Amino acid sequence: MKITFYGQNCLGIEIKGKHIIVDPFISGNDLAKDKIDVDSLKADYILLTHAHQDHTLDAARIARRTGAIIVSNFEIANHYEAKGIEVHPMNHGGSWKFEFGKVKFVNAIHTSSFPDGSYGGQPGGFVIEGEHKNIYIAGDTALTMDMKLIPMHTKLDLAILPIGDNFTMGIDDAIIASDFVQCDKVLGVHYDTFGYIEIDHEEAKRKFYDANKDLMLLEIGESIEL
Repeated sequence: MKITFYGQNCLGIEIKGKHIIVDPFISGNDLAKDKIDVDSLKADYILLTHAHQDHTLDAARIARRTGAIIVSNFEIANHYEAKGIEVHPMNHGGSWKFEFGKVKFVNAIHTSSFPDGSYGGQPGGFVIEGEHKNIYIAGDTALTMDMKLIPMHTKLDLAILPIGDNFTMGIDDAIIASDFVQCDKVLGVHYDTFGYIEIDHEEAKRKFYDANKDLMLLEIGESIEL
């Protein structure tokens, strides 16, 4: 399993030869738009955690070019299906076996609306089991006790958690979240994109280190292998 960071909460994931894009927000991200060519990204599936623009901006653009299937909650799936895009709707607690692995849609505490203000359903996260590696993509969320449910059905190899604070949990809550999901290897996302969520990288890493955990802060376009 290969995971590439494209800024904000946008990730590229390669599993079993399939390409998955999570929360594509590149063309509107000043930190990413000159580094990543959104029109060259490969995608078989696009996973959307919620409807906010900084998670969905490039979804239709990528889906129309690649024929990728959009996977999200029922309301978001309906939104894109009405645009002629192939979708797979999900809802909280449900799981589905895709060709690249099993995906479970789990709870998140946040808001969810499209840029025009229309309803985007309830936000969520994804637990992906593929190639003998399991990852949790929290999406935008506060720290929630529901995270304790995840290790009851899945042993995680990586937790992908928002750490920018203000709109989501910050560093201290992310450390607690990693305890809740019983995973000490964390990839930080949703930070630095704009002023409200800028972080001190060294302080963040130190806090995780002091808690006997590993926080990875990737450069945009950088990849890791699990």
